[in-house]
Amino acid sequence: MIDHASVPVRSLLQSADTYERFLKPLGYTRLVERAATIGFGKKYPELWLNARPKMIMASDDAGYHVCLRAPDEKAVCDFHATALEAGCQCAGPPGNRQGAMALYFAAFIFDKDGNKIEAATFSKDCV
Repeated sequence: MIDHASVPVRSLLQSADTYERFLKPLGYTRLVERAATIGFGKKYPELWLNARPKMIMASDDAGYHVCLRAPDEKAVCDFHATALEAGCQCAGPPGNRQGAMALYFAAFIFDKDGNKIEAATFSKDCV
């Protein structure tokens, strides 16, 4: 099991405000704030934003993403809609997806730095 993930961002405070908005439907809150990193999670920081002011924006085909578990399909849809309202880009609208082991419901966004973030649920409605 993976304990946490880190995402590089050019503007830590701006990104934290954006992430705070679209992570809320997933049950994540801002838990830790330090000079160069901010941690979000449910009980402990599971997703960290790390300040990288000189980084180059990630390309659409970078080949990586972070997937966060959502409690249900509504949370996935709210994650996606809130992210788009906050200025992120759609990387895959909410819908059923065929995974390696099961059908699941997910949505993908690109944050303002080009990082691909997914919200997914394996709720009974999907399987």
